[in-house]
Amino acid sequence: MKDKRTYINKKEHGEDMTHENESKMTKEDRGPLDLTLLTEQYKADLKKYQDRETLYVKTQNQLDGTKAIVMEMAGTIRQIHGENENLKAEISRLQEEIQLLEMQTKK
Repeated sequence: MKDKRTYINKKEHGEDMTHENESKMTKEDRGPLDLTLLTEQYKADLKKYQDRETLYVKTQNQLDGTKAIVMEMAGTIRQIHGENENLKAEISRLQEEIQLLEMQTKK
């Protein structure tokens, strides 16, 4: 029997012949309990979780910002409503004063 490290041709001395009988494993050949397969699955799951967490934080920040804007706008609306009520009262007072002045000038 021929030793597998024996070179037949002179050109073969640069080739690595130690792994010539080993089989190549693909992802499909690995079983469900293969450690590298499990590690890859856990990394993929972790990446999905991190992406979901990032989306949650982004959405939460947008929600908080929107709430702050709505609260500020509500305060401004209340302030404008109060000013409008004051101006309506002032207009009514001035209209009464105009009517009184018109009555006095007619006399």
